[in-house]
Amino acid sequence: MKTAYKFRLYPNKQQEAQLALTLETCRHLWNKALADRKNAWESEGITRSYEDQAALLVFEKQSNPYLNAVHSQVEQDVLRRLQKSFDNFFRRVREGARKKGYPRFKSINRYNSITYPQSGFKLNGSRLILSKISGGIRTFVHRHIVGRIKTCSIKRDKTSAWYVIFATECENPATLQPKTTIGLD
Repeated sequence: MKTAYKFRLYPNKQQEAQLALTLETCRHLWNKALADRKNAWESEGITRSYEDQAALLVFEKQSNPYLNAVHSQVEQDVLRRLQKSFDNFFRRVREGARKKGYPRFKSINRYNSITYPQSGFKLNGSRLILSKISGGIRTFVHRHIVGRIKTCSIKRDKTSAWYVIFATECENPATLQPKTTIGLD
């Protein structure tokens, strides 16, 4: 059984600047990958897949110092999200949907989350330790996490508050049952 837990983050000024830089770098990566796919189709008539762009990402990291400041799996997840966006677009085209929803270039206000899909994060008590972010980020953990943490997403909302969302997988759903029963008439 899959469950998500959302907790509030309280980064200090330096951590907040690093998180904002990571979001901005990922947004630029999204826009650049989308432009690459669009240009490849319009100029050469070829499609780029996630695998093609992930291979190009290795060479991009050598020339772009900002990409080195972001955990590699976060960058790969950006490309996976773009691939999923294109898959959904082509599915809607096949189904003949009225609104197709071609993937959009992201402005600064439209890209607000990053995901650590497998590694690069650790919850140590009430501190969240992220790869390439200095120190532990103070986290308000208000309930116990049941199951194994699979992914960690960092999100900034419109009020500039930061949140962490842990997606967990629990093999025994009986552990999620309430310990007390309540009867209502």
